[in-house]
Amino acid sequence: MVNAKKQTYAEKVNFLLDNYDTALLVGADNVGSRQFMDIRASIRGDSVVLMGKNTLMRKCISNYAKKSGNDSWNILAEKLVGNVGIIFTKGDLLEVRKKVKQFVVPAPARVGAIAPVEVVVPAGPTGMEPSQTSFFQTLNIATKINKGSIEILNDIVVLKVGDRVSSSAAALLSKMKFTPFEYGLEVVEVYDKGAMYPSAVLDITNETLEKKFMSGVSQIASLSLASGYPTLASVPHSIVNAYKNVLAVSIGTEYTFELAQKVKDYLANPGAFAAAAPAGGAAAGGDSGAKAAAAAVEEEEEEEMDFDLFD
Repeated sequence: MVNAKKQTYAEKVNFLLDNYDTALLVGADNVGSRQFMDIRASIRGDSVVLMGKNTLMRKCISNYAKKSGNDSWNILAEKLVGNVGIIFTKGDLLEVRKKVKQFVVPAPARVGAIAPVEVVVPAGPTGMEPSQTSFFQTLNIATKINKGSIEILNDIVVLKVGDRVSSSAAALLSKMKFTPFEYGLEVVEVYDKGAMYPSAVLDITNETLEKKFMSGVSQIASLSLASGYPTLASVPHSIVNAYKNVLAVSIGTEYTFELAQKVKDYLANPGAFAAAAPAGGAAAGGDSGAKAAAAAVEEEEEEEMDFDLFD
């Protein structure tokens, strides 16, 4: 009977390995059977949850690799340590993770559990009767009686991340009716066609990639301009700077050219361009001419420098 169950399980694993290319390695600490039922129902159609003993799952994957010659799944087998499972999926990985996260449930702090988050009991009224004062005194927690209720005087850090829950901490949180922990399937790593990635890759968006890329382009442009070595990122800036220098020389001398002449004409007779200026320009005083000249320079630059860095 045992061998028959193992054979059936191995056939199921072989079927999944044959028909899926991507999977999520999930931690399953403190996940209840009801949660598993809800998760399986929510992702049914394009995803399958596989749980089992790690040794059995590793053996099934190893035997599959030997028979099929496809050893790409071995990298996932090496990660089967602790209370973990596998979600095989053909759907969008981010969407599958979102569905799994919907079934996270609050839980009390049980004795011996490892705290995944910091737990703080805030100062203030507890709603407990004065007869419970001895309980707080035993835990060395400063309290006072206020309006017939026990009040904690200071915030208390009961647990830090990674702490093991002691009996006194569990008793305090239970007495305060705190359920500080949340438990559910947690995506640990992502398997994709023979490669493993941390789950953080699912949080990377197009905007994140664009910001990283443009930050790199900016740094390359700065280095290129400082060293005088031209690159695709720095050439547009170099041309604009050179144009500004030529324009400045033209304005300061008799030398002129078509684009510079427009700026010279404006500086010589700003009133001729008053009709094109904004309504509030007259109130700007002596600065209006300089600002308008700068705007004219920018306008001419836009006309001449209209090209795409990535063309």
